[in-house]
Amino acid sequence: MVSGIVTAILLLAFLGGTYWLFGTRRAADFDRIARSPLEDTPPEERP
Repeated sequence: MVSGIVTAILLLAFLGGTYWLFGTRRAADFDRIARSPLEDTPPEERP
């Protein structure tokens, strides 16, 4: 019984973390990071 509850809590935590990581609000961050190797400015000068 307890192991089932712990499994459910861990599953919800995993799903919540996955949603937070790949949510649409972070899409702009991922796009900016993906383009950063192609930019000419050094990393020190980036915002």
